[in-house]
Parts: sequence; structure tokens; C-alpha cells
Amino acid sequence: MEQFIMKGGKPLCGEVVISGAKNAALGIIAGSLLTDDDIIIDNLPDVRDINVMLEALKEIGASVNRVNRHQVIVNAANVQSVSIDDEYIRKIRASYYFIGALLGKYQKANVPLPGGCAIGSRPIDQHIKGFRALGTTVDIKNGCVVAEASEGLKASHIYLDVVSVGATINIMLAACLAEGRTIIENVAKEPHIVDVANFLNSMGANIKGAGTDTIRIKGVKKLHGTEYAVIPDQIEAGTFMCMAAATRGDILIKNVIPKHLESITAKLLEMGNTIYEYDEAVRVIGNQFQRATDVKTLPYPGFPTDMQPQISVTLALASGTSVVTESIFENRFKYVDELARMGSNIKVEGNVSVIDGVDHFTGASVNALDLRAGAAMVIAGLAADGITTVNEIGYIQRGYEHLEKKLQALGASIELVDSERDAQKFRMNAG
Repeated sequence: MEQFIMKGGKPLCGEVVISGAKNAALGIIAGSLLTDDDIIIDNLPDVRDINVMLEALKEIGASVNRVNRHQVIVNAANVQSVSIDDEYIRKIRASYYFIGALLGKYQKANVPLPGGCAIGSRPIDQHIKGFRALGTTVDIKNGCVVAEASEGLKASHIYLDVVSVGATINIMLAACLAEGRTIIENVAKEPHIVDVANFLNSMGANIKGAGTDTIRIKGVKKLHGTEYAVIPDQIEAGTFMCMAAATRGDILIKNVIPKHLESITAKLLEMGNTIYEYDEAVRVIGNQFQRATDVKTLPYPGFPTDMQPQISVTLALASGTSVVTESIFENRFKYVDELARMGSNIKVEGNVSVIDGVDHFTGASVNALDLRAGAAMVIAGLAADGITTVNEIGYIQRGYEHLEKKLQALGASIELVDSERDAQKFRMNAG
């Protein structure tokens, strides 16, 4: 079983380059099904969720040419099945994007219900509502979503009852080839929504309003090939920002879009850190004496729920009492018990945590309970006195590309180990 083992207490300093956005790339990979032409995707992150999606494409007959770690050429001209049933695809949330893409291209889809991190209820009722509005019959059979538009997809006016990133992307994928004009209201506005829309437009789709409350789509008869570069990963960038703050380090974070990071930047500034913004980079200098602040997660442009565990760990080392309110997912505080092993003082009541800052953490053996909680445990370990072991790191590898190598380049004492012998060797060397 692979683990991260690290000796903390050292400020992280240097430069790090952020990878492509996983959440954008997942929608873009699914969107490559919508044409018979070659789709070239650049700046692709080399993480497990992406590799699972690409394997699923191969399974149904698409050609997938991994040119290098960060570029792939997809051709879906010879897709032989609209049924995706892969043992791995059930483990990732974004498997549902295949429903919208397959419906758009073939008017039918059979896709397993999504998996992913157990961070709370994430129903797909808004996806189904959108598909049905476009003229599709949708049933749940044997753990799969079975959808078919026997008379073709027809444009519709859709109002989402709740803001949903997944439903927004999924309905876009289906509607760009539907006959007529589709209007989707109360949509999500996250950067990866805009990126998927831009990708589809580069294929010849007619999508307007991405990034606002209302998206308007004029259906086209056919989409063509394109070459498209995925935007930088907002959450990976934010994670390194918190690493700089928590370790009192100094990191120049490159290949980012600073505007996407504004809510994270605002909170770190409130804590007393120094941040410089450049055209495609941010520099975070951690203050030795950071102060508490309050955080509430909200849909973009609010503070991202995917950054809540990381900012909470950072606040747990700040002076004073912070209150963190989680308004998106109800199970996002499970990591608090793990952090308590390291000396944190956090009390959780419902969707609110009250964090009393402590002077320092001490190393411990902890578990990564989901993707972002795992990243938070790494931050804690890097800031802690002594040696920390993070187990179940498969969650972390779903969304962070070679995290240990990027951290080593910043001066961190961290290793990826897969045996107790290697872990013991690290302890001896670190000691």
C-alpha cells in the first residue's frame, strides 16, 4: 500500500508549476466523443481520474493516443457501444459526463451511476431533469443510468433547482447537438464550466453565457476536430498557496489564472500573509504570526468547497478562533478526527467547524479520507514537528500530479513509499 511519509517543520520555498485542471479535463475528455474528427487535448493532468476516463473511452472503441503525459489525441469515429461498464469508472464522479456526450452524439447512453469521494450526497437529479427536458427517457437499472432520445434531442428551457457544476456541464454536452435553442438558467459559473464551453465552441458549438447565470445554446448539426489546452487547476494552485502559508514558506506558483484564485487569496491575506499577483503566477509568503478568520464555502466566485479542508488546516495553525461553514457538502469535515491526532483543536457541529488555533502540530500516522482531505493531511504533515505518514493516498493521486516530486523541488522532506522497509529507511535517514 502506497503512503506519503514526510518530516515536517521546514518552510517550503521555490517555484512550482500547476498542472491542467482535472475537473475541466474530465468534461473535455467526454466531449471528445461528440465528433468523428481528431481531438487534441493539451495541458492534460497526469492523474488517476484522467487515466480512468481515457481507458473508458478505449473500452467503447475510441482511439486514444497518449502522445506524452500531458497531451492526448482522441478519435471517436469507431465507437462501437454506448454502454460503459468498467470496474474503475464507478470509482470516479465524472463518469456521468459520458451520459451527456453519448446522448448528444448517439441519442442513447448506458453509464454506471457515479462514484468518487464520499463527501456527502451528490444526487444526479438535476442532470436527469435536464436530459428529460431535452426529450430523453431516463431510467435507473442495475446501478446504471439508461437514457435514450428515440426521436432525437430537442432544445428546451431548463431551470436548475440547485446550482450544479456536473449538471451544467452534462446538459451542455447533450444540448450542443440538439435541434433548436436551449436555455439553461441558474447554472454553475466555475472556471471549468467556462473551459468546457470554450472547448465545445472550438469544435463548432454555439454556446454563449458560460460563466454567467444563464447559458444559451444554439444546436448545430455537426461538430469538428480541434486542438485545445486545458486551463490551470484552480484547486491545485490553492493547495500550494495554503502550503506556503501553513509552513511559513515562500512559493512562486506558476501557470495559474490569478482571477480564479481571488477568494483563496482574500482569505490568506486576511490571515496576514503576503501575496503578489503576476500575469500567470502568484507568490505567497507565509507570515510567522497568522491570525484567525472566518470562511464559508459557496459556488464560484465564492470560496471553493474543494479548498475547505486545506484552508482549515492552515487556520488550525493561526492565532485565535476561526469559524468555517460548509454549505455545499455535508460530510466534508471527516478529516477533523485525523487532524486531531496531530494536535489540532477543532469542534464540529453540523455544517460548521470552530477552529481554535494551536502553536504547532506533531507528526502522526493519518489517513486520506478523500481527495481534498488527503491534500489537507499532507499540508499538516509538512507543517508538523516530526514524521507524518499519510495512508490511502490513492485518493490524493486522483487529483494531484506527482505531488511528492513537486514538494521535493520546494525543499520538502517527503517520499512516496510502498513498503514498511522503505518507510523505516526514511525514518532512519530523517532522524
